[in-house]
Amino acid sequence: MPTTTFTTGRIRKAVYDPASQQLDLHWDSKTIAAYKQVPQEVYRRLCSAPNPTTYWEDRIAEEYPKGTPMKSTGASEGAKNLSDLFGNGD
Repeated sequence: MPTTTFTTGRIRKAVYDPASQQLDLHWDSKTIAAYKQVPQEVYRRLCSAPNPTTYWEDRIAEEYPKGTPMKSTGASEGAKNLSDLFGNGD
């Protein structure tokens, strides 16, 4: 899945799934906002915008329905779940 990391503004990372057209925005407050039915061109424009947060406010926030964030699959995406760390208790 295409992922873009931002170093300025409130949005820290954008993850886009072309198959489902879902866009997940990771914020500096550690929250994730998910949007459904987002065309790939909108994701591309967000990533190339001079101010991604302003682009989100103007073109995404009220335009696309909210969804449930995608599940992270990589170890680099955060901590593993407890059963991965400690086993399943057997």
